[in-house]
Amino acid sequence: MMRSLFYITSALAVIALAFWAYRENYRTQQVLAETEDLQQQISRARQRLRVLNAEWAYLNRPDRLRALAEMNFDKLGLLPLQPSQFGMADQVAFPRRDRLPVRQRLPISQPVDVSNMDRAEAQE
Repeated sequence: MMRSLFYITSALAVIALAFWAYRENYRTQQVLAETEDLQQQISRARQRLRVLNAEWAYLNRPDRLRALAEMNFDKLGLLPLQPSQFGMADQVAFPRRDRLPVRQRLPISQPVDVSNMDRAEAQE
């Protein structure tokens, strides 16, 4: 009696382990397929990025930009940068804090209490 119960329990354990191994195998295969798909997407994105960088470099060639600036000079008025056009940061007139305009507050007719405290607690 005891021996047959042991055999049945062992057989059920083997069947359960085989089922678990079967499911894990298919999960692993699914994850590997998803990983391969993601790797392909990353590869395509990197390839596209290389193409976009090459196009950007091609379109930003100095001789091409110079020709475009000359063609559209009447509309844009673009001129080459000169060293005299640059300045030092201490030459910029930043507004002083005490001279900034005071922001006007909007009138609130019906305030909404968004805290979970009572008004008496909030005032303390």
